[in-house]
Amino acid sequence: MRQFEKLFSPIKIGSLELKNRFVVPPMATNLACEDCTVSRALVDYWVARARGGWGVLIVEFSAVDPLGKVGPCHPGIWDDSFVPGLRTLTDAVHEHGAKIAIQISHTGRQTFAEVIGIPGAQPVAPSPVPCPVDRAMPRELSRAEIYELIEKYGDAAVRARDAGFDAVGVHGAHGYLIAQFMSGYSNKRTDEFGGGLRNRLRFPTEIVKNIRRRLGPSYPLLFRMSGEERIPGGRAIDESRVVARAMVEAGIDCVDVSVGVTASSQFIIPSAVMPPGFLLSTTEEIRRAVSVPVIAVGRINDPLLAEDALETGKADLIAWGRSSLADPELPNKVAEGQLDDIAPCVACLQGCFRSFPFPGKPLSKLGTTCLVNPFCGREGELQITPAPAGKDVIVVGGGPGGLEVAWIAAARGHRVTLYEKSQHLGGQYRIAAVPPFKQDIARAIFYYVHQCEQYGVSLEVGTEATADQILARKPDVVVVATGGKPMIPDIVGATGSRVATAWDILAGKTQPGVRALVVGGGTVGCEVADFLGEHRHQVTLVEMLPEIALDVPPQIKFFLLQRLRDYGVRLETGTRVVEFLEDGALVDRNGETSRLEGFDTIVLALGTNSVNHLKGELEGKIPELYIIGDALAPRQAIDAIEEGARVGLAM
Repeated sequence: MRQFEKLFSPIKIGSLELKNRFVVPPMATNLACEDCTVSRALVDYWVARARGGWGVLIVEFSAVDPLGKVGPCHPGIWDDSFVPGLRTLTDAVHEHGAKIAIQISHTGRQTFAEVIGIPGAQPVAPSPVPCPVDRAMPRELSRAEIYELIEKYGDAAVRARDAGFDAVGVHGAHGYLIAQFMSGYSNKRTDEFGGGLRNRLRFPTEIVKNIRRRLGPSYPLLFRMSGEERIPGGRAIDESRVVARAMVEAGIDCVDVSVGVTASSQFIIPSAVMPPGFLLSTTEEIRRAVSVPVIAVGRINDPLLAEDALETGKADLIAWGRSSLADPELPNKVAEGQLDDIAPCVACLQGCFRSFPFPGKPLSKLGTTCLVNPFCGREGELQITPAPAGKDVIVVGGGPGGLEVAWIAAARGHRVTLYEKSQHLGGQYRIAAVPPFKQDIARAIFYYVHQCEQYGVSLEVGTEATADQILARKPDVVVVATGGKPMIPDIVGATGSRVATAWDILAGKTQPGVRALVVGGGTVGCEVADFLGEHRHQVTLVEMLPEIALDVPPQIKFFLLQRLRDYGVRLETGTRVVEFLEDGALVDRNGETSRLEGFDTIVLALGTNSVNHLKGELEGKIPELYIIGDALAPRQAIDAIEEGARVGLAM
């Protein structure tokens, strides 16, 4: 596409020529088998992206040693037995004309015993200093073990080449083992592998030199590094320029610039708080320091932004990360000018982050997925295929679940009518887009509506569908996606004149007073408190549990709590409302009753009740009846959208 001339221009990484500048970066999918071999699901995942038109695909963290595993279901490459499975993957990708690389890695101290899965095993590191997140005490590597690991990286690179990969990426970012050696934050050694920057670079440079000796001068090598670690005592950009030059001198053909360590993961997996392209200035610094191509990442989620980054010399290639989860066909759609058809990443972290291991949390065997794209991670299981026979389908409710089922059913050849009683489509998602940094959700609503229009769904907005109307049309299928309504507690005063729901506040139906009491410290309560704080209200937030925002992903929670502190939001945790007063509430704290008074508005954020009266009125009268989303049971949007997709494929 002429508008994106730079994005679609070819480029070489060493001897490897790429057809364009689109990169799928290495992201944890958790789709491998439990023994770290390649699974069918992992192959399907990468084949979907091979079809999508990307310049190069980079397979996720693949451990060079069993002690270096990052999760329970990630690829291994520490033994020759992994090569046949990896060859199956590369062959499948090459069938579609795509190029594929693999990232060879070791977690070092950023892991713990349950992940390693070897009885009595202990993480290893440059120094016996635990990661502040994973907290497991690592064993300091001996000099002999360090040289053994240098050979293991070389062995892994040879296996990658033999398995058919077009390039190998060496993982030196995100606080993993190589990064631990490079940073004074984690490396406290006093031998030739510690101390000054020159010694701290010895481990990665020896790894790269060893790989280069074993694979020859022309095999393409990439190096991933954090341009900034964003942690006290961590590496900043001035040292990172030196690191990048040293890696190129050692034999690297391309530098892939990321950010952070596990303790600053809010930057590695950025929420919508981080502006699009937030890391481009750092990437530009690295690009100026080296003579090889540089890959940029960091919420570059729009082709216009990506093209500008290339045109202005900030980077040579663009890694799309979670955008490639949301839409594996993104490059093809950009090439064809179908920008409105691109499923957008909304930076919610609900699907892509769910399998990450943390101490004290049961290890998840769930693969990565995506709120906007429930097909992600299930490409072999969920596929849109023509229906055997077209059916008359009625969808009741225009929230995300209803819109998803409607467009998928229509895409399969069914005749679909969607009824939405309000004047706008999007349901609760319209409200969810209002709090600070949630505006990308509006992009998702636009995408769903566009899909419905493209596939011919009849959208009846401002029309409430009754059971009689539905039955009169004699449809073959009815999907009830009527969502939920705010829960009003059975507490004295809960319907008082100063009481409003969080939904009313965010939808602009109620103008709150200066002093607001928010009751409920889950996602909705915290977001409405954030919204009110941003608009200079004086906010007190009451939560009966000892902590707020327990259902918020940690990368989002980090900044959310920071904003609430900055706004002066008063937190009353471990506090239960006993009775609502005219201007506040009677509350109980550990058996002691007190009064919170002087509020102009009381905001309820206590959960959702299902709206599903149509179920009882239609059961037994419709050939196929489905209930999805909050109408079935109040949960997250990711659940409603997945259910919508599955129902759309099942009917």
